[in-house]
Amino acid sequence: QVQLVESGGGLVQAGGSLRLSCAASGRTFGYAMGWFRQAPGKEREFVAAFNWSGWSGLITWYADSVKGRFTISRDNAKNAVYLQMNSLKPEDTAVYYCAADTTDVRRSAKYWGQGTQVTVSS
Repeated sequence: QVQLVESGGGLVQAGGSLRLSCAASGRTFGYAMGWFRQAPGKEREFVAAFNWSGWSGLITWYADSVKGRFTISRDNAKNAVYLQMNSLKPEDTAVYYCAADTTDVRRSAKYWGQGTQVTVSS
């Protein structure tokens, strides 16, 4: 069983930065993991994810809306995943969720965290 707990959300002004953390319990080594977000009145959307490739190591993907501003990373020793968010915009305001699965999480994910609120003021 995998459990995910997000933290690091908060209120920040436009142009600022936040770093979200996702602490995982259970065996997640080799898992694909990612971040999604859901703004009020909108569907949950993909933000960033990584998967493991035997040849290339870590492969990362980003939504076009965050490419160049957000960076996903993993600390195997801490069993944690991070989302560094820079140059934040008001449209980045949402609840951010961490997800994990044995396969590509961009399509589906078996495990989800409870979410952390990010609010970007203009």
